[in-house]
Amino acid sequence: MASSEEAVNMWQVYKSTKSPALKDQIILKYLPLVKYVAGRVAISLPPHVELDDLISYGVFGLMEAVDRFLPERGVKFETYAVARIRGAILDGLRAFDWVPVSVRQRTREVERAFAAVERREGRAATDEEVREYLGLSEEEYNQRLRETIATSLFSLDELWGKTDEKPSLGEALADEAAVSPEEYAEMEDVKRQLAKAIDELPEKERLVIALYYYEGLTAKEIALTLRLSQSRISQLHSKAVMRLRGKLSRVKASIL
Repeated sequence: MASSEEAVNMWQVYKSTKSPALKDQIILKYLPLVKYVAGRVAISLPPHVELDDLISYGVFGLMEAVDRFLPERGVKFETYAVARIRGAILDGLRAFDWVPVSVRQRTREVERAFAAVERREGRAATDEEVREYLGLSEEEYNQRLRETIATSLFSLDELWGKTDEKPSLGEALADEAAVSPEEYAEMEDVKRQLAKAIDELPEKERLVIALYYYEGLTAKEIALTLRLSQSRISQLHSKAVMRLRGKLSRVKASIL
């Protein structure tokens, strides 16, 4: 296809010349990808976080992706860039430190409660069981859930144990040449455990996870599909993330 040939030629020219003008053209060409990734990250953020801020962080990730992309490795640029863009957005949010420590602590308490109840019952915990385990009133519990929306950015890097010497899971998946046999085996184990944990989620939470992570829908599109409000979708997403974190934290402890 001509478009494919044009893309190959574009990268060949840029890698050989490092032309600033061509780099600007490439960045403009892929700016919609930044907006798409920022829109998907927004499902896990409170309303006061501006989408424009996420896009600004993501542009830095796109610029880095353009500089570091190696077309000869056979990976599509879009696949490689998404991991870099998302990583830059998350790094920007962490640097801003937009979630108070007290909220993070309360969220971890809820995560541990979900994990404890599910170990005890051998199935997905209900809201009522978790609320009783924590000794919270219905209103206090609902407030905790509203708070978790601000902390439910789900990154497998936290479970994968990224260090300066070890790439993030997203980087390793995007750049197959960087994966050692040991890292590949660990990633495969994480993926198997993640798939199992998703299968055990309550139906609505499992649907939200599938539509968001596998089908690539935004919160608005998921809300229309399931005929629920966007705030309800965000809450279901947050609860699913807490369940998954609780289960996968044990996987991290066993493989690291």
